[in-house]
Amino acid sequence: MSDSSPSLPRIGDHALPNRAILAPMAGVTDRPFRQLCRQLGAGLVVGEMVTSDPSLWHTRKSRLRMDHRGEPGPRSVQIAGGDASMLAEAARLNAAQGAEIIDINMGCPAKKVCNKAAGSALLRDEALVAEILAAVVAAVDVPVTLKIRTGWCAESNNGLRIARLAEDAGIQALAVHGRHRQQRYTGHAEYDTIAAIKAAVRIPVFANGDIDSPEKAAEVLDYTGADAVMVGRGAQGNPWIFREINHYLRHGKPLPPPSDDERAGVLRDHLDALHDFYGDTMGVRIARKHVGWYLAGDVRLRDAQCRELKGHFNRLESTAEQHRFIDDLFGHARSSAPAPDEPGATAKGTRAA
Repeated sequence: MSDSSPSLPRIGDHALPNRAILAPMAGVTDRPFRQLCRQLGAGLVVGEMVTSDPSLWHTRKSRLRMDHRGEPGPRSVQIAGGDASMLAEAARLNAAQGAEIIDINMGCPAKKVCNKAAGSALLRDEALVAEILAAVVAAVDVPVTLKIRTGWCAESNNGLRIARLAEDAGIQALAVHGRHRQQRYTGHAEYDTIAAIKAAVRIPVFANGDIDSPEKAAEVLDYTGADAVMVGRGAQGNPWIFREINHYLRHGKPLPPPSDDERAGVLRDHLDALHDFYGDTMGVRIARKHVGWYLAGDVRLRDAQCRELKGHFNRLESTAEQHRFIDDLFGHARSSAPAPDEPGATAKGTRAA
């Protein structure tokens, strides 16, 4: 897909085809999900966070996170850590293995990351931020991008200063989540800081946080002046959001939702890809959270039905059983699930980014 706008964002030599980007999410944006979101309109996808410590790359989790085989470019790999020289070496090694964009994580709010002085914890030390950015940019010939939050806490909303440091260091694009670290994913994202950052720097800025519909994407782009939106949790169970955003930005009207037949086909293909990528045992387990998200966004289901179906799916132990569940879900729900406007039906949207 290509947006008709004359000023689509670029990351170094890479011109993005549209303004809808899949955010990096640990445990979510694996190769099967990245490929699916690309097929459904994501202009750029960013891989799961990879530790900057190469001594840990031998684990199965790290090997899978670094697997980009068969993916179209540009391949963006996110690295996380708190040591400038180690991050620089991780960037070099990932670029040598085919990464075409290196993204630095300074946005993750997870305790296990922040306790190691990485992720959004780095925002508390602007001197270290500058050191890391300079080291990573100097280490590789590919573009380096950065993902941040607005700051560590409400009293330390230093996203604008970090953005200026990033631009001065040669960062090629900046993604900003409109929450500070202490909010984690609670409350609502704010976009004033993102707008201020966009007004202050010349590099592309991607707005992230609570983007869960095409209308919200357009609203955030208009309010902030950002070059693109980065969608995280809003894509969980709803990979169609990317083509819906692209259509709305081009035409100013919503795209019809996917048909039941398409939803069933996408779920089946996603299951197959997960089982192929992880193997039958792990693939069955990983599929549970993805199907849970699909069910949560299925407007045909009441909340009680959704909970019951999730529980049933989570007890399934084989690939064949999971496929039969999808077949039964779409064969049965067409006749028995309530329409969204029936009494007792709850029209559930997808989760916020």
